[in-house]
Amino acid sequence: MLIDAHAHLDHYDSGNERRAALNEIDRERILTIAVAMNPASYDATKRLARGYKTIVPCFGIHPWEAPKHSRHLDSLLPQIAETPLIGEIGLDKKFVKDIDLYPAQRRVFDFFLAAAKQHNKIVNIHSSGAEADVLAALESHGIERAIVHWYNGPMDVFEKLVARGCYFTFGVELKSSPAIQMLARACPQERLLTETDNPGGAKWLFGQPGQPRIIGSVVASLAEVRGTSPAEMVEIVRQNFLRLISGPTGDDAGLATVRDVLNPPA
Repeated sequence: MLIDAHAHLDHYDSGNERRAALNEIDRERILTIAVAMNPASYDATKRLARGYKTIVPCFGIHPWEAPKHSRHLDSLLPQIAETPLIGEIGLDKKFVKDIDLYPAQRRVFDFFLAAAKQHNKIVNIHSSGAEADVLAALESHGIERAIVHWYNGPMDVFEKLVARGCYFTFGVELKSSPAIQMLARACPQERLLTETDNPGGAKWLFGQPGQPRIIGSVVASLAEVRGTSPAEMVEIVRQNFLRLISGPTGDDAGLATVRDVLNPPA
């Protein structure tokens, strides 16, 4: 089974695009971790995921959205308790240039990390331009089970995140970026995951929205960089994700179903 550990299903522009993506996920059996930007995004993603065992809707507040929510964080506790994984959350100093917005980002990130620690939940993290700050926050809150999405920061911070036990998603930029390829070679095999960041990742790089099947080309690129076969890489990623979600969890919200999808009874 292919695994897309970071996608935004609610970001497809039209109903037809969304239906096509859902049909493709179902047909190709792509386990899709569908992250959210804010409460409305989460609600939309839950509606899209209804009836699809291979789609896991997740709740988070993206750092770009943090200033809108930093003053009423307690209202988000019901969604945090409900979500199987937390995400997308994090910090951004690359695309967000206004330094006045950084304190709100950190308040929201700290709130979610504290909740993740309390509820023993996995976090799916955005770290663009703020990699060292993300590392410091994970250390401060004692977070060990984290997916670091599309990491492209300093190698020394990468190595410290590896030492904390973080997993790393590699996606559509893998084919064209020597820096991403270097990170993919350096990443321990047991921490490799795959993603698309659909539909925006491919649109940002190639000018066209990404479709779910692009995860197959991501797997092929990662296998090439690592000197193995695509089939073997599919199994490596499956085992890695299964190990990640089989750790200790508080209420196990939704993860038992995901484990069954990844590891069906014989």
